[in-house]
Amino acid sequence: MTLPRYPTYKDSGVEWLGQVPEHWQPKKLGAISSLKGRLGWQGLKADEYRDEGPYVVSSAHFDNHRVQWAECPRVSRERYDTDDNIQLAVDDLLLMKDGAAMGKLAFVESLPGLACLNSHLLLFRPVKIDGVPTYSPRFAFYFMQTSYFQEHIKVHGTGATFLGVSQATIGRYQVILPSLPEQTAIASFLDHETAKIDALVAEQERLVELLKEKRQSLISHAVTKGTNPKAPMKDSRIDWLGAVPSSWEVVGLTKYLTSVVDYRGRTPTKVTEGIFLVTARNIRDGSVNYSISEEYIDPREYESTMRRGKPEVGDVLFTTEAPLGQVANVDRTDVALAQRVIKFRGQSGVLNNYFLKYWMMGSFSQADMERLATGSTALGIKGSKVVQLRLCLPPINEQAQIVEYIDAGLSRLDALTGEAQQAIDLLQERRTALISAAVTGQVDVREAAGRAA
Repeated sequence: MTLPRYPTYKDSGVEWLGQVPEHWQPKKLGAISSLKGRLGWQGLKADEYRDEGPYVVSSAHFDNHRVQWAECPRVSRERYDTDDNIQLAVDDLLLMKDGAAMGKLAFVESLPGLACLNSHLLLFRPVKIDGVPTYSPRFAFYFMQTSYFQEHIKVHGTGATFLGVSQATIGRYQVILPSLPEQTAIASFLDHETAKIDALVAEQERLVELLKEKRQSLISHAVTKGTNPKAPMKDSRIDWLGAVPSSWEVVGLTKYLTSVVDYRGRTPTKVTEGIFLVTARNIRDGSVNYSISEEYIDPREYESTMRRGKPEVGDVLFTTEAPLGQVANVDRTDVALAQRVIKFRGQSGVLNNYFLKYWMMGSFSQADMERLATGSTALGIKGSKVVQLRLCLPPINEQAQIVEYIDAGLSRLDALTGEAQQAIDLLQERRTALISAAVTGQVDVREAAGRAA
């Protein structure tokens, strides 16, 4: 879509903004908004929760700029009535003003009943003059998604350990606004156009999920049925496994392991530079992702940390908790291994380490792990329980064929996933750019808004 520019522009007087349409006017958010919040509203105590009553919203309940009401806690009406500054209304705009989620937004499109906000949220509601609001809440909602506003929050955030931006600082923020009818037209245009982009994004996200399912199905089928559909089968005598090729063994996971090393014990000293420490967080989807978490240990502690066994290329790494059941093959030896990681090494000529990894990634093995896991909030498996896990083992030459087959299949699926993710990224960039251009007057959407209405 090619959108025109406005006929004439002027200097906005705001360094970060530059030129704006000539008829747009500067306003301070604090002058046109009723900024509401309550510093004294603390987290709920256990005895304050209710099965019924007003909802209490925090940024944890924001999803895609909407409030997920079903996830919100409830409080008594007395608690709700303590301060009308925290009481929500339809068309309110909510902003997380501190913490890791600072800048996160939600628009209150509807209310399921009475609702209020917690102390970490700031509520924006337009001031009314002679009954007319000073701005369109939807226009403000889109403007606050731009990098201009989000960067302002980050730059002016304060706090040594808990970064936050004050209500006064936000109130001093200057926006350049068109007339109210024009704001409404711009917001309507963005509602229409972002809905189309969001639908395309959702379509690509569904494709990514489908490809993930195909990935899991490919691995699970290959490590339990093999690659020869005409192979004779036998009963595995394990209910959750079913029939397996007749030439395969079903044995304990550790039967053909020459090394099982559990790295539980003293946590090594962390340093800013040194030997890379592979933690459970680094092990994802069959490989070691070194960018997810970057921790290092002092080289002088390496020998003592790895005294139970140093890694070799191909060794299988298995996470015992947080998360449970992630596996990867070691791809470099200049690393240390952290707690909650067990290292396996298959018997040469009997158990291919790469087959072992794929077996443990399969649905049947994952279900076996969960069966033996314990934990109320996060599932984990004790080292002593590992011997109870099962392994479906083909002859060694067939293991190599299965690994090659899975590698090729995953390569194709990963390429398709990459293409879908690239499409998602481009669509999201387009969405961001369109919003930014429309709410700062870099494009004139009034005619397009009329056609979309």
